[in-house]
Amino acid sequence: MLAAIPFPDLSPELFTIRFGNFEFALRWYALAYIAGLLFGWRLVVALMKRPALWPGQVAPMQPAQVEQLLTWVILGVILGGRLGFVLFYQPGYYISYPSQILRIWEGGMAFHGGFLGVVVATILFCRRNGIPMLQTADAMAVATPIGLMLGRLANFVNAELWGRPTTQPWGVIFPGEAAQSCPWDWVGPCARHPSQLYQAMGEGLFLFLLLAFLVWRLGWLRQPGRVLGAFLAGYGLARFVVEFFRQPDAQFVAPGNPLGHALQLGEAGLTMGQLLSLPMIAFGIALILLARRPASAAA
Repeated sequence: MLAAIPFPDLSPELFTIRFGNFEFALRWYALAYIAGLLFGWRLVVALMKRPALWPGQVAPMQPAQVEQLLTWVILGVILGGRLGFVLFYQPGYYISYPSQILRIWEGGMAFHGGFLGVVVATILFCRRNGIPMLQTADAMAVATPIGLMLGRLANFVNAELWGRPTTQPWGVIFPGEAAQSCPWDWVGPCARHPSQLYQAMGEGLFLFLLLAFLVWRLGWLRQPGRVLGAFLAGYGLARFVVEFFRQPDAQFVAPGNPLGHALQLGEAGLTMGQLLSLPMIAFGIALILLARRPASAAA
């Protein structure tokens, strides 16, 4: 029998409170969102208190304004993440059952949709308050990876978004009929890549450490847009790579398309996650290059 790691005895719920027929459960996934937003808020406040990090040694906003921005970001994450999931991954289902769109407590959020929601919310907030948008986006980019890491760890606890079948010794035997639906010739329990943990490390911890180095060691915040570009390119690349190990969404899998490619190119192809990541990588690299121009010209 191949070596594999049994899924630990974890509950998706931190605790449950019951009042008669009413039941309230705090799930790890919700806690990850809350903790990520609170961490991001405090980190952005800390950045605003360090004017030496910014162009002309002037921070783009006052620390008190960050709390107002947080409210806009929360709305952008929830609305954008949910609508992104509906439009990118299961449009047919939600067209048939539109009442299900609002049931966000049952799960179903897309990072790329949430990212677009935050972009729109940030643009509106900055225009309304006369705040430099690129510098604000740079600060938010530094804070985002930790929230992503916590979210992916919650995905693991929920035993969802697992990876493709693997014979590697670190493969995890996730519970559930879907997770155990491996190729017909598979021997023993179906072990899968813990792709949630790959993403937690790649687009979470490692990306945060990279951005922190660029900000505090290399002073990238002094060139507006450069840190945002590094985040977009870094996230896009990490997500593009992990898609080779992540199980595609069921609606993309078909007898002639077992790897779930949203775009098939002969025997190869790209998943929906990869298609959505390519523009992020290209735009991120463009931002980095454009942000360097003023400094190069001044030199």
